[in-house]
Amino acid sequence: MKKNKFLVGALMMTGALGVFAGCGSRGGSTDSGQDAAKDGDIMVGSAIYKFDDTFMTGVRTAMSAEAESQGITLELVDSQNKQPTQNEQVDTFITKGVNALAINAVDRTAAGPIIEKAKAKDLPIVFLNREPEAADMESYDKVWYVGAKAEQSGTLSGEIITDYFDEHKEADKNGDGVIQYVMLQGEPGHQDATLRTEYSIKAIEDKGYKTEKLAADTAMWDKAKATDLMKSFITGQGLDKIEAVIANNDDMALGAVEALKAEGYNKGDASKYIPVVGVDATAPALEAMKDGSLLGTVLNDAENQGKGTINVAKAVVEGKEINEENVGYPVTDGKYIWIDYVKVTVDNYQDYMN
Repeated sequence: MKKNKFLVGALMMTGALGVFAGCGSRGGSTDSGQDAAKDGDIMVGSAIYKFDDTFMTGVRTAMSAEAESQGITLELVDSQNKQPTQNEQVDTFITKGVNALAINAVDRTAAGPIIEKAKAKDLPIVFLNREPEAADMESYDKVWYVGAKAEQSGTLSGEIITDYFDEHKEADKNGDGVIQYVMLQGEPGHQDATLRTEYSIKAIEDKGYKTEKLAADTAMWDKAKATDLMKSFITGQGLDKIEAVIANNDDMALGAVEALKAEGYNKGDASKYIPVVGVDATAPALEAMKDGSLLGTVLNDAENQGKGTINVAKAVVEGKEINEENVGYPVTDGKYIWIDYVKVTVDNYQDYMN
């Protein structure tokens, strides 16, 4: 399958979509989907919350590669971080007759109406990366989730910080035995932001360290916003007081690094270094680890989340049971495919650079 078989484009609020290349319209029911699968022609419609999210770019790439390798027609569309736009995109996918939906929800709490749309057409739906609420997941027997447990990423982030403080006693600048930190958070109410924040601090305290939050605010997962926010933290708290920076994702961690570099920090001088940790193990983050400006990150496995999403969609359209044999990953409670996070440090970051 050629790359131009994938249509990747930003959509306007009207929800208008391009036409599937070489694909005729067909009904969205499971029966017609299984007929299509028997003919070797499976169509999956996928709406991604925002294309310019670095991590989701990796997921999209993995989804496209896996779909191509399995002969699946995949249409990826950009919801532009607008839930009404995504709702309209789902309507259009259903009208076009896709055999399955793969949705990275803009708002995880708004998954219910999307599930109802799919349920009305007996259409299977796979959510990825942003987990719907449990009640929504239980409301339909053809809904699955592929993602990672956010609390695990928070725990690993906190452990990277404590490992550093264990090895560098000078990191406790004022010698008070307390880690004074600032926190860069994802969007308010987002499950990953909430749990990564909570569990990173819990992990630090579970290792016997006391903590003091100097400042915390949202940078909405965005590098530029994080740079500005970190600058305000530096102005408000002072570089002599901040002992650690914890970010809910790599883009925000890299934004913090940029602000620190502007002050002459994290540029190779050991006396001017503040440990910064993120989550996702994106390519730019790994490069920052290579030059020493970023302490560590946590691999949010974009490749396996993308691959798992396509595998689940394909298996259900083909009428197969969703289990490890058919999708390649363990399945919990018949609905959840959990992809483990991995701690990425100076000792192993090179393993993930490609």
